[in-house]
Amino acid sequence: MAASIIVFDGVCVLCSRWIDFVLRRDQQGQYKFAAMQTASGRELLIEHGIDPDDPLSFLLFEDQKGYTDTDAIVRILRSFGSGWRFVALLVSIVPRFIRDPLYRWIARHRYRMFGKRAACRVPTADIADRFLH
Repeated sequence: MAASIIVFDGVCVLCSRWIDFVLRRDQQGQYKFAAMQTASGRELLIEHGIDPDDPLSFLLFEDQKGYTDTDAIVRILRSFGSGWRFVALLVSIVPRFIRDPLYRWIARHRYRMFGKRAACRVPTADIADRFLH
């Protein structure tokens, strides 16, 4: 199976913590990562209609499809196993017209609420092969 790609904001502290969360739980190495500031990340965002200079969501590219907002979060959580599938179910019970605007509000205010790094995260040698350029 081809790896799924998560495109994220490489300077956003919240986004980097989300990637750390995924890395700790993705024992199979299913996910690869591309910061939106990289050529591959920008290209994927543009292909899926997301402005790479002002994104309000991250992108999960899986099975030749793009998923954003809470749909992407639910798909990722489900991949971690039974306990996380239950959490994904709880999230998906909330109607999309409520959960997605809340997600986008947080995304719009992410730097103010969680901070911004001066530069993209640099992966350590043991996970460098999981990050696209």
